[in-house]
Amino acid sequence: MREILIAGAISLFVSLFGTPILIRVLAKRGYGQIIRDDGPSSHHTKRGTPTMGGIIIILASLSGYFLSHLITGVKVSVSALLVIGLIISLGSLGFVDDWLKVSRQKSLGLTGKQKILGQTLFAAVFGALGIHFADEDGLSPLSLYLSTVRDTSIKLGAVLVVIWIVLMVTSTSNGVNLTDGLDGLATGASVMTFLAFLLIGVWEFGEGCARTPGINCYQVRDPLDIAVLAASLAGACTGFLWWNASPAKIFMGDTGSLALGGALAGLAATLRTELLLIPLGGLFVIITASVIIQRLYFKVTGGKRVFKMAPLQHHFELSGWGEVTIVIRFWIVAGLCVAFGLGLFYAQWVAK
Repeated sequence: MREILIAGAISLFVSLFGTPILIRVLAKRGYGQIIRDDGPSSHHTKRGTPTMGGIIIILASLSGYFLSHLITGVKVSVSALLVIGLIISLGSLGFVDDWLKVSRQKSLGLTGKQKILGQTLFAAVFGALGIHFADEDGLSPLSLYLSTVRDTSIKLGAVLVVIWIVLMVTSTSNGVNLTDGLDGLATGASVMTFLAFLLIGVWEFGEGCARTPGINCYQVRDPLDIAVLAASLAGACTGFLWWNASPAKIFMGDTGSLALGGALAGLAATLRTELLLIPLGGLFVIITASVIIQRLYFKVTGGKRVFKMAPLQHHFELSGWGEVTIVIRFWIVAGLCVAFGLGLFYAQWVAK
């Protein structure tokens, strides 16, 4: 268990003290945020703020995870390595998008189709590899069964599992990307969700079938090591949030948002809590839904809008809410969603 504390502490330290160094490097090179002209006018003051801060989130979380294993002598797990591979690949995709924006000095990086293609490819590789590498108990990092708060009796099979993982990863990474529109909003919400997965991983380890056999035990391959990774991600995001909170000194960019979205999907899949990701990441779901509703209503009505602007946080900005007020209230919503999700997880265990 101590590797969880070590991982979280190291990633927090690296992120907290590494972020200002990255800020200076990015500022010196002129890698600043490009602001859309059609967005809220208050955002124009953020033009030029260093972006691509997701680099330090990824580096800090990897430092925390691997150094904790080096210190404790515990072997890394295949499950965590697969999630890490997904984080790095999606972070790299986001980095290319951010790089194109700052190099062109326009808010146009990769096209939507290019992003989806990259996300689909990396998610498919993660899904295809995840159903292999079974341990001595026959458990692979990813299950062939659909999971809610644990595996259900609905068997998907290899092909459908890969398709389902692609859907999960693309939806979650884009959801975090859409949420990352105000200072600290996506970062703070991500911290809460990662902490939830940390608790779930520890609980599944303690009540695992290898340790506590019974009809209510959990059959998950590497729950404790996934909890270590979740702690690393939570620590890295917390340290970054110190500098990303309003007024932000740095933005995570697509480098961070795509990586964090992939991390959330990967943790949910490896912990056999796929559908539980919906309430745990409720804020991301709500914000993504606002964009879908806005676009569908616009097309159906021939140009009318439900919201003043989508994603939802910008609607409240244009309604006169202050940025800090929106972020704090949305954090409250995120916290309530996480609490509800954890309640569902625990209620299912008690009900057995």
